[in-house]
Amino acid sequence: MPELPDIALYRDALAARVTGQPLVQVRIDNPFVLRTAIPPIAEAEGKRVRDVRRMGKRIVLVLEGDLFLVFHLMIAGRLRWLGAGGAPPKRITLARLVFPSGMLAFTEAGTKRRASLHLVRGNAALAAMDPGGLEALSADRAAFAARLTRENHTLKRALTDPRLFSGIGNAYSDEILHRARLSPLALTQKLSADDVTRLHDATRNVLIEWTERLRHELAGAFPENVTAFRPEMAVHGKYGEPCPVCGAPVQRIVYAENECNYCARCQTGGKRLADRSLSRLLKASWPRSIDELG
Repeated sequence: MPELPDIALYRDALAARVTGQPLVQVRIDNPFVLRTAIPPIAEAEGKRVRDVRRMGKRIVLVLEGDLFLVFHLMIAGRLRWLGAGGAPPKRITLARLVFPSGMLAFTEAGTKRRASLHLVRGNAALAAMDPGGLEALSADRAAFAARLTRENHTLKRALTDPRLFSGIGNAYSDEILHRARLSPLALTQKLSADDVTRLHDATRNVLIEWTERLRHELAGAFPENVTAFRPEMAVHGKYGEPCPVCGAPVQRIVYAENECNYCARCQTGGKRLADRSLSRLLKASWPRSIDELG
């Protein structure tokens, strides 16, 4: 799922291309993507784009007439910018927004159709779509600590909960926790003051560094090949590969459709966290420390 750095780059790229332009036409290729009926999507046509915003993991086109087009990419949704005469991919295109300067294609790979497009009127309706997560980039330590400890969750769950923190998902939470040298299963209300400070610093630094890295790579181009797996990442998607800090093999916890990657030596004092499926299967044979892996 695209997270804060990717969404920020989409926002920048769209703002540079469509701000001040009229939305000439909206073509809905898959009716499932449009989740609102009032106001009708046709009302967006002809309206100029006044601003482009990021709202958590959502992208918002602010239109004239107090209208807001809200894109939620979910896991497999992506945005593609096509110049004059460009053709979007047929089977995965959900919607097309036509501007004088080009076309924005909203696509989604796979068959689950989780991505969504909403058209709402008024700031109150837009605010109702905001999960309310804290913007970690602008929050000071006190605000970050208050939000972190408001409920007692594991760090992995807290960082990825959109009601608690804005724009952080599976990939960057792995990177943040590795940078902070904290276990993904540590409980938020059990952290020391130093732990909270390290986590606050790591959250800001990881998100800023990755946003700037991706911005530098794009050099003004529209984001392509947006992915949660990047070779420069420390632990996310690196199961079995050496940790760039200590060299120990990166570990994982598999759950639902995701996995959590971490370094046992850097983050958990050498302890391997129980993978629900494998630890139950191996029982007493489950290697509980990184050193037992030999």
